Amino acid sequence: MTTENPKSHGRTQRRHCQEILKWNGWGYNDSKFIFNKKGQAEFTGKRYRLSGMVLPVLKEWMEKTLGASLEHKITSRAFLNTSDVPPSIVNEEFLQDLRAITISYSREAEDRMFRAHGHCLHEIFVLREGMFKRIPDIVVWPGCHDDVVKIVELACKHNLCIIPFGGGTSVSSALECPADERRTIVSLDTSQMNRILWIDEKNLTAHIEAGIIGQDLERQLGESGYCTGHEPDSMEFSSLGGWVATRASGMKKNIYGNIEDLVVHIKMVTPRGVIEKSCQVPRMSTGPDIHHFIMGSEGTLGVVTEVTIKIRPIPEYQKYGSVVFPNFERGVACLREIAKQRCAPASIRLVDNAQFQFGHALKPQVASIFTSFLDGLKKFYITKFKGFDPNELCVATLLFEGDREKVLQHEKQVYDIAAKFGKKQPGIKSHSHLRKQNGLAAGEDNGQRGYMLTFVIAYLRDLGLDYYVIGESFETSVPWDRVIDLCRNVKERIVRECKEKGVQFAPFSTCRVTQTYDAGACVYFYFAFNYRGISDPIRVYEQIETAAREEILANGGSLSHHHGVGKLRKQWMKESISDVGLGMLKSVKEYVDPNNIFGNRNLL
Repeated sequence: MTTENPKSHGRTQRRHCQEILKWNGWGYNDSKFIFNKKGQAEFTGKRYRLSGMVLPVLKEWMEKTLGASLEHKITSRAFLNTSDVPPSIVNEEFLQDLRAITISYSREAEDRMFRAHGHCLHEIFVLREGMFKRIPDIVVWPGCHDDVVKIVELACKHNLCIIPFGGGTSVSSALECPADERRTIVSLDTSQMNRILWIDEKNLTAHIEAGIIGQDLERQLGESGYCTGHEPDSMEFSSLGGWVATRASGMKKNIYGNIEDLVVHIKMVTPRGVIEKSCQVPRMSTGPDIHHFIMGSEGTLGVVTEVTIKIRPIPEYQKYGSVVFPNFERGVACLREIAKQRCAPASIRLVDNAQFQFGHALKPQVASIFTSFLDGLKKFYITKFKGFDPNELCVATLLFEGDREKVLQHEKQVYDIAAKFGKKQPGIKSHSHLRKQNGLAAGEDNGQRGYMLTFVIAYLRDLGLDYYVIGESFETSVPWDRVIDLCRNVKERIVRECKEKGVQFAPFSTCRVTQTYDAGACVYFYFAFNYRGISDPIRVYEQIETAAREEILANGGSLSHHHGVGKLRKQWMKESISDVGLGMLKSVKEYVDPNNIFGNRNLL
């Protein structure tokens, strides 16, 4: 979309960003965790299943686990003070050329600030407490592929720096402007490139503009009876182009594949011109795959503008489930067997005990005495009759999709495998029913709740920041034989580092196995701590996260499974892909973008 009045479009975009999405936190303005006048936690708004519900256990959990107190509250800035925002410095000749091609743009402080960051902890902390040293000087909104070509040509002509912006959900510092960049920085916002250009029902593909947001893509495809099945936890806000640029993974990749499995064709604009293949075929043997230079390039080579992606008919049947295991080791062994037999459901996630307790803290107030009674019966059965220790047990949540008959067969196969994973309880001489602890089916409701929490858990960090608690997540992939050791060692390293860095309260350190493969799994960590008494909490946090990442690498884990590298992890790139591999990336960058027009400095 272009407009004769570029600034009016900028104001429209600012209203969307400032009124619908938070400017200094995660997600929608009307959705957040709060403590009401009674001191009970609530989740506001109407967008989620948890919205409007009271969470009676969360306050107690925060006090017990993190040492948080409602008496120690921080008030962040409610509004952006535009006088604190660095001034916009834009070449006047560039502006004249931009007006001549009628591309929408804005130099207003709110628009520039909104696109100056992603969602790393330190970025949100800066928004709440201070100001970035460098932000984009101008935001441009191309309406189609040809607009992007024109913008890149102008950037080359005037020697500007372009940083592509999709949904803004990066957690790798990928959107931060280099503090020493002296050129005009252009934030190229792809949000107006949000159309499905065509659907090919014979070949089950769709050609889509890269700026479309995940939930909009699935909704629009759904109107024609199709889906991509690619559902990352950020799908409400992240874009198709962002998925490609970071080599993203979705929670249902067991059926639909990761982004590299879904992509058929990519069009990307670079300073050298447009990169694309000559035909839209499922596979080619024409040397190294240029798509794999584009996927994971993180905005360093150009802008992804259009993508052809595989689609599937919407599954006729969907069913959730869950399994309780006596401990994390048995749960991992079960997931390994399911992967070995290649019968994983659309999604399978195993949370450790700390995360299980955390999930319980987010349970809404029970609707009736009868519901409470049933919950009590379930708890009694698991902990007494089955002999599960509530401080050891862990839970796997399941999601099955497909034809109803096949889903039911698939479900039985998975539960049969889970039931075989047990061990004898040491010290038990009688009561044969306690001697073997098997994976125990724990119901569809618990599985559905687990996936429902996926989309609200990111909002908790904002609540924590109000009460001196900082937290973050990070992920890795690891071979099966290293999963247990890596999980244990990384969590222990976090606890040890917190103690050594003077953190006065015990940290929350937890993980889940969230994707499975033939040869390994993705492991996702959460950690948080109460920083009262620490003068520079972000520096301490970054030191602990660095130590945790080094522990991951030392235990055979990858630098990242799906979050990407950005600036946050690029110090380990040489170690991860070798000197020669890094040299190959640099050579591609030097050829495609010799003047570093795409100068966000990610990866390299």
